[in-house]
Amino acid sequence: MITSRRRICAIALIALGAYSVCGQPAAYGQAGSEIQLTVDATQAPMRIIHTHMVMAVQPGPLTLYYPKWIPGEHAPDGPEVNLVGMKFTGNGNTIAWRRDLVDMFEFHLDIPQGVTNLDVRLDYIEPEAESGFSAGASATDKLVVISWNQNLLYPGGRRAQDITYRATLHLPSGWTFGTALPVAGQSGNEIQFQPVSLNRLVDSPVLAGQYLRIFNVTPPGETIHHEIDVAADTEAALDMPSDVQQDFTNVVAQTGSLFGARHYRDYHFLLTLSDHVAHFGLEHHESDDSRADLNSLINPMTRQFLGLLLPHEFVHSWNGKFRRPADLSPPYYDQPQKTDLLWVYEGLTDYLGPLLAVRSGLWSPRQYRGYLASIAAMLGPGRPGRTWRPLQDTADDAQILYFAPDEWVNWRRSTDYYEEGDLMWLDVNTKIRELTRGKKSLEDFCRSFYGGPNLGPQLKTYNFDDVVSTLNQVAPYDWASFFRNWLDRTTPQAPVEGLEAAGWKLVFNSQESPMESAQEEYRHSINAAYSIGLVVGNDGVIDDSIVGKAAYNAGIAAGMRLVAVNGQAFSADVLHQALKAGATSTQPLNLLIENDDYFQTFSLDYHGGEQYPHLEREPDRPDLLDKISQPLPVKSSAARRWHFITISK
Repeated sequence: MITSRRRICAIALIALGAYSVCGQPAAYGQAGSEIQLTVDATQAPMRIIHTHMVMAVQPGPLTLYYPKWIPGEHAPDGPEVNLVGMKFTGNGNTIAWRRDLVDMFEFHLDIPQGVTNLDVRLDYIEPEAESGFSAGASATDKLVVISWNQNLLYPGGRRAQDITYRATLHLPSGWTFGTALPVAGQSGNEIQFQPVSLNRLVDSPVLAGQYLRIFNVTPPGETIHHEIDVAADTEAALDMPSDVQQDFTNVVAQTGSLFGARHYRDYHFLLTLSDHVAHFGLEHHESDDSRADLNSLINPMTRQFLGLLLPHEFVHSWNGKFRRPADLSPPYYDQPQKTDLLWVYEGLTDYLGPLLAVRSGLWSPRQYRGYLASIAAMLGPGRPGRTWRPLQDTADDAQILYFAPDEWVNWRRSTDYYEEGDLMWLDVNTKIRELTRGKKSLEDFCRSFYGGPNLGPQLKTYNFDDVVSTLNQVAPYDWASFFRNWLDRTTPQAPVEGLEAAGWKLVFNSQESPMESAQEEYRHSINAAYSIGLVVGNDGVIDDSIVGKAAYNAGIAAGMRLVAVNGQAFSADVLHQALKAGATSTQPLNLLIENDDYFQTFSLDYHGGEQYPHLEREPDRPDLLDKISQPLPVKSSAARRWHFITISK
């Protein structure tokens, strides 16, 4: 998963035991029976989705669950608060229910004698909030993203992959859709899907809308189909330039060379373009759920963030779906996930995604270097929290940090295993190349760890020792200590070992890079973190105040509002010009700040001008970064036949 600040079936997932409530086996529907699930999204523009379920049951106690720990979101954030209108009936009679007093996602019923089928009706209210992940805003007047976990209940006492759903979806008239979920048939606005396990259903969202286009991004000679399904609030926003379509086709080709294998039947990039939905990316095995600004495809400035978003989620098909930490693979959606290995699951993905962007042409080498410089700076002077909180703790505490406020992120730290993972795995890559004298690289690890025959979407779990063991097969080294040094240290220094080993160093100067400019436009803010130590929204609200920098030392904090700069009403241009002028002036920088309806002028004795991060070549080192950024050789069309063992859809 990636957020705006900021994721069976041929082989069994894992051994699952019978589940019990309060020590007693739960009553459940008859094994082998299908649960009929009908989701009515015809009122999606009104932000309400209707569900009707019919499941076989037996008399006695029954516990039903609403999915809590959503795969890829690494937190117990199932949107139970949006579940309304829930009613249960059997033989036409109402059946009472009660919520569990410990786990709010459990519902207890007592099925009367003579009832063999339980009728369930519930509604899901699509929120207006444009924050959060899949539980955030997911519907507009023109489109909707259906995440099945939000619109169903499942019975306890049976393994998730043994529960089969036969789903039907009703869409508004004239809307079309994209999904990796196999379709059985369609009649008008009603789509019938083939029966699938609960695991597969939750892993296969549907993107639908009035304006939807499908772009084929299958490389020549590939037998496995790849497409980008794009829905937007306007038809004009769907106008993907042909060269961008080719770049995404290159992404697909590059993953084939990177991993040497695919583990899906086909792949759908599901891209939602709207200014009225939550913006994030969530991985699925045969698709993704990626959401961005309305004009992201047609605006070159913001389009570069699609180069960060879509390749990241695509890599998760291998790293996070096919291979996943055992601690992140509990058998039930109500059982906690342990997130200690997210620096592999997310960190390695965050490294490989931008690498695919530059190798495919979505990014230029200059943009890629600007991205790495931005990360290195953010984790150096922009993250004093690294002096007390080790990287490992940002993974261990992920379920909390995902929902932490933006204020004081520099001191609290956030889910930094994403960004620091970029630099850590670059360090791994350069170390492998050093140890093998250039004969091997991280690609050898990827092919070994994520390779194998294509049996369709399956799960192969791993632990810390498995990662270390595979790396040792590629290049013998004390990899366990290498990672523990990265994960457990606390330091104010930027983690730039990999950058320096790749022949580059982090520097600051007054020139804003194109990547920094794009980030400011995308985030609607001014980044003065490396000068006076402020990140300021275009509305003047101070998003963050860097601990130890000039503004913080003067008494300016996150949440306050910048009203005026040197007596002039605040704007982005006014602040930029004042910082530039201060470099040749002896006068203090005066900032008028509003704090809870009180106003105060703070004088900052700062004369360093604007400061932005860049990468600069180390002339005495070879340029490994340029070599790493080069596209991998792509197999010829005749050879690129991914062996796929056909399985029942």
